[in-house]
Amino acid sequence: MERYSRHIALNEVGQKGQDKLSNAKVLVVGAGGLGCPALQYLAAAGIGTLGIIDGDVVEESNLQRQVLYGTSSLGTDKAFAAKDRLEDLNPTISIHAFNEKLSNSNAIRLFKAYDIIVDGTDNFETRYLINDAALITNRPVVYGAIYKFEGQLSVFNYKNGPSYRCLFAEPPKNGDIPNCSEIGVLGVLPAIIGSMQANEVLKIILGFEGVLSGKLYCYNAKTSAVHIMSIQKNEHLITQIKSKALQEGEAIHCDMAIEEISVKDALQKEEAVFIDVRNSGEKPVLKLDNYQQISLSEISNNLHKVNPHSDIIVLCQSGIRSKKAVRLLEQNRFKNCYSLTGGAPALSAALKNKKNDERI
Repeated sequence: MERYSRHIALNEVGQKGQDKLSNAKVLVVGAGGLGCPALQYLAAAGIGTLGIIDGDVVEESNLQRQVLYGTSSLGTDKAFAAKDRLEDLNPTISIHAFNEKLSNSNAIRLFKAYDIIVDGTDNFETRYLINDAALITNRPVVYGAIYKFEGQLSVFNYKNGPSYRCLFAEPPKNGDIPNCSEIGVLGVLPAIIGSMQANEVLKIILGFEGVLSGKLYCYNAKTSAVHIMSIQKNEHLITQIKSKALQEGEAIHCDMAIEEISVKDALQKEEAVFIDVRNSGEKPVLKLDNYQQISLSEISNNLHKVNPHSDIIVLCQSGIRSKKAVRLLEQNRFKNCYSLTGGAPALSAALKNKKNDERI
């Protein structure tokens, strides 16, 4: 009673409303700039079950805006560091930490265990994954995004309302839009937007009117200007996503393009590592420096063998398996990963030509 006395004193909340908060289950995807303030206020408000999924570790550059962490948290897994801090803030609630990336393989299972999803991510691939998984599991998504001095807020898939794809039907190409590590962000901005995300969660649970469904709230931290845009629902697009998921057994295939590289460009990378994900015995046989053969079925168990600091060129016979391997590597925080165009046959032919030229 004492902890939540200020809530209970509100006629619009009261003990009944606080009980609703205590019975709610909320999953926050990303414990970064947006996720930190959202998690803090949701935990303080008494959300009964909080889930935190994040596969990153705390870095010094995070501390400028992710004030849930301190210097003592540097180098620790964000999900576990957040859980420790939040349990100190409110030991009466249940907090579950998932030290992993949200992926095609875990999104449906996780979403089914929670009532509301909070999108605290900073990349388009995961945003579309969240959207599609939420549509399949019929979960509302509280969305937030930041860019330099500007922030956006909305609620998608709420009471059959518009989804993220109704606003942005297709993801941009890799590299088209820079992230905050490249262009910067005002430190207080994610605190503002993340706190507003927590507010939308409370409004949904308590049954308040005015939930930002079908609206995009835009805020400028430099000018304090606010604009609200309407979002029209694309019923046909939403039906397509759900139908595709049912046909494929609730599998989600985010359509972010895998970055490919030609054989010529790959061979010009001096410190590149070539990962052959074909099965042992497949031809052509390759002889190449910095070459490793790890079949696609074994790559998850052999990530420790892959140098995360090098350019990683993944190849197979036709390109299908190599793209799957690149996606898996990216989900495990590997960067500069490429699928080799033309696969092993093209690389083998280029190596033979190079050898013949050297003989001449």
